[in-house]
Amino acid sequence: METKELKDCAADLWEAARMLHDGQVVGIPTETVYGLAADARNPQAVAQVFAAKGRPADNPLIVHIASMGTHGCGKVPPLAKNWRNSSGRGR
Repeated sequence: METKELKDCAADLWEAARMLHDGQVVGIPTETVYGLAADARNPQAVAQVFAAKGRPADNPLIVHIASMGTHGCGKVPPLAKNWRNSSGRGR
């Protein structure tokens, strides 16, 4: 996997968005650690995250969804929707 350092500037943020769109993995800083970002709808991108982390296939990843109505997220399983509604999250 090729590594490319991007800066916190508009041009590089657009580059990171393009990379995600193209099915690549992007490392991102979080509050405490660095995370790996990929398009969860792209099986090849998800496979790259598993490979980069050395994560077993039976250890699922967390998927962050900005809005339930966008990006094909309307197909969320009923169990997940019920949890979201009962927890008060994601509204």
